[in-house]
Amino acid sequence: MSNNNLETTKDSKSEADRDERILKTGRKLFIREFEKQLKQLQSHLEAIQAAPASEDLERFYRIIHTLKGSSPIFGYVRIGKLAEDLVHLWEWTQSMEGEGAAILLPNSPIQESVERSKPILRQMNMEYDIALTEMQLDEQQDPSSASMLGSLKSRLLLVDDDEVLRSYLTRRLQLDDCVVDEAADVDSAIKLLRQHTYDLVILDLMMHPQSGYELFEYLKEDPTLKWLPLIVLSGRNDLQDKVRCFHLGADDYVTKPFQYEELAARIYGLLKRTKNFEQLAFRDPLTGVFNRRYFDLQIEMELQRIDRYPAPISLVFIDIDCFKKINDTYGHHVGDLVLQGLAHLLQVNLRSTDLLARFGGEEFVIALPSTSLEQAIATMRDILDKVRSKPVAQYGGQAFSITFSAGVSEWRTGMTVAEWVSKADEAMYQAKQQGRNRIMAASLLDEVNPKLAAAQTQKKSLLIVDDDPILRAILTSHLEHLPITITHAADGEKALDLFRSQHFDACILDGMMPKLDGFTLLEQLKKDAHLIQGEMKVLMLSGKKKEDDVVRGLHMGADDYMTKPFSLVELEARVKKLMNLV
Repeated sequence: MSNNNLETTKDSKSEADRDERILKTGRKLFIREFEKQLKQLQSHLEAIQAAPASEDLERFYRIIHTLKGSSPIFGYVRIGKLAEDLVHLWEWTQSMEGEGAAILLPNSPIQESVERSKPILRQMNMEYDIALTEMQLDEQQDPSSASMLGSLKSRLLLVDDDEVLRSYLTRRLQLDDCVVDEAADVDSAIKLLRQHTYDLVILDLMMHPQSGYELFEYLKEDPTLKWLPLIVLSGRNDLQDKVRCFHLGADDYVTKPFQYEELAARIYGLLKRTKNFEQLAFRDPLTGVFNRRYFDLQIEMELQRIDRYPAPISLVFIDIDCFKKINDTYGHHVGDLVLQGLAHLLQVNLRSTDLLARFGGEEFVIALPSTSLEQAIATMRDILDKVRSKPVAQYGGQAFSITFSAGVSEWRTGMTVAEWVSKADEAMYQAKQQGRNRIMAASLLDEVNPKLAAAQTQKKSLLIVDDDPILRAILTSHLEHLPITITHAADGEKALDLFRSQHFDACILDGMMPKLDGFTLLEQLKKDAHLIQGEMKVLMLSGKKKEDDVVRGLHMGADDYMTKPFSLVELEARVKKLMNLV
């Protein structure tokens, strides 16, 4: 670039900077003058309404005419438009033929013009507040430091049929870095609530044709929305209204008229408290994802939502492969880093509507709303590919790569949450059994990998029946190296269903279980020979060491009996013997 061109560029920039400074100075002067003009307009309008006089009409018209022309020059287009509306309203005053003539004419539209001017002046005052706030933020080096709500990154729903107030609050809240959606009535608000997730709702109580109470009750009756923070706005300072709202679950009640700063402070306090509570009560402190308590609460709400608005939903149960080896070899601090790394990778590759929770230890669970079984499998395969492609953690200059096994189950009508989770859990164990580092579908095991399924039919099969999921996991982990297929049942009733449809070579059976205990199950198997296809060996487990129980179990058809706690090495030896694996 030549020196002449460089100088020209510098001059242009300098000129632009000078113009910007001049404009800013002009805007400041305009706002100061605008404040005075608003007071004068209000004073003249009150005088005109009380006792119309030509001088008040002339002064009022002169101010609004001036604002109509000057406001857009400084960038205040909305103020200019409002002034133009007032000019049209009072244009008739310019056809007065003599001093006071209009006052004497019976058809002068004075009162109509006064009433129609009031809401416009109200909007002008709101525009002044917004312009002043913008100017103050602009003068600060870090505009975000002035935002009361920006650090919370919140999305709010504002429901009010007053267009002027709604527009004003929306613009002020947006200046505080909030995302704001507006609704003028109950139906529009409900539609938005179905489409988006909000951090807080601001609800006007007195609306037409439906009152705010109708939306209020909708919010609190919907299990997915009942915990959503709610601030009620009302033009009535009525004790009964306040009591009713708080009994219905309102978090705050603000009476109109109010100062915006007070409302913003109330919003900030409520959002801050809600987010802090969420962190303490519903977040896993190590990984930052939701904990099992939150999952149990939220998944019930998701299923209730599906009852009203039918849609598919799938569940994924994830377990990190060989995680114990990582802890034993490198220490729990490295294991914690691996858990954090996987949790982060899962979060960034899931939708905002998906529910990710740490289920315990190295296990995670994901609920995928509006997702079929096939879609969930495709999603998890993509995520597993990402996990395989790069390390999830680093420590001391060493990178740590992992894989995981996952089971996927789609919810079906009539299925309980426990059954749903159990199906995904069982599929995850099948993935472990078949070599880890893979995704298995609970209801499509044969279709996901038909060759492997065919090979499985040649293996001997073992059924573990125990209501303790930890013990089932321990037994599976210890026996999965054997050339057998392992299936689980959490109680005797589920085991009965499995016996009716599948053949098992052996069964490890807990004596004490809910619904149908092991002894009763053995008795039913003995009575109905059709339940067992071929010969099946039974290893009975019990927490009781009474000799009578041992005799009872063996008499009912058990082939072996062990009391808890037992040696895993001994148990494995007995299973091998029962299944002729030695």
